[in-house]
This record gives sequence, C-alpha cells and structure tokens, in this order.
Amino acid sequence: FMQRLILASKSPRRKELLDLLEKSYDVIVSEVDETINLEGDLRKEIEKLAFRKAQKVFLDNQDATVIGADTIVVINKQVLGKPKDEDDAYRMLKMLSGNSHEVITGVCIIDKNRTDCFSCATSVKFNELSDEEIKQYIHTREPFDKAGAYAIQGKGARYINSIEGDYYTVMGLPIAEVYKRLKKF
Repeated sequence: FMQRLILASKSPRRKELLDLLEKSYDVIVSEVDETINLEGDLRKEIEKLAFRKAQKVFLDNQDATVIGADTIVVINKQVLGKPKDEDDAYRMLKMLSGNSHEVITGVCIIDKNRTDCFSCATSVKFNELSDEEIKQYIHTREPFDKAGAYAIQGKGARYINSIEGDYYTVMGLPIAEVYKRLKKF
C-alpha cells in the first residue's frame, strides 16, 4: 500500500497499533453519528459505523486509503458504551465482574477502488471484583473513555481472567487482520 494512509480515529490505542505496521499515516478524526441499531446484527452494525467513519474522511481525501474502526462491548445482549459518569462505570464493571463478555471491533478500509468492511470478536472473562476494587479502579479515571469501562492494556489488565480470540481486537484494532487486508489495497 504505497498511497497515503489515513486513520479515521482519535483513539491513542488504535494509533499505537497502527504504528506497528511501520508505515507513515495521518490521523484525521471523523465526527459521525455513532448510534447503532441495537436490535440488528451487532457485528454488521459496528461494521456500518466503521464504514461511516472511514467514508466521511475518504470523501475529502480520495487519493488515500482510509481506515475507520469502532469497538463495542456486549454482555447478555446488552451493549456497553463509554460510561457517562462514575455510577455508570460502576454499573458496567459490576456486570462484567465474574462474567464473560464479547468485544467486537468493526473495521472499514476504503480507497477509490474498493471498500472492505469486517469485524472481529473476542471473548473476555473477568475475575470477580469486590466493590472496593471497582471503586479503586474508577478512581484511576481509566474507565472513562473506554467502551465497557475498562482498558485491557492498562490497569484493567489485573481483572482479566482469560481471553479467547485476538487481544488487539479488545484494544480496538485487530492489527494482523488489518495488515492482511491492507496488502490487497
């Protein structure tokens, strides 16, 4: 992929992962409506959102290859977004405590010749958390800009019992799959 590459995301974690490709790229954040249809197929919905993000940036940069992505956390058919406040973060972490949940990252890569949208899902099992542990974790402020109120690559790592699937999907960008697909562009 010799043409200009753009990451349509403000996530520092996605940027960190894209750095692993050792290709230069620009970051252009696309503000789009992030509402998804929770009644629909969640993998398809998160792919559509990734598409909206990538397409918005691509429309102004048609000489480039644009990558858009979004991540959701799903437990008991309920989608956990970014917590609104401390109470919301507490509620989410309480739900995750002792349970398994699914993290789905949708990705869309667009250039003038093609559009490739896909998603990856990983199952994450949390250890049982005491109320004290949840409060301490919220106090670190880490949960606030994260879907599901935790960062697997941060202090949240200490609560993870196991994962089944791609670790980088949980971080927000399944980088091996992105690399494989970018080679076709």
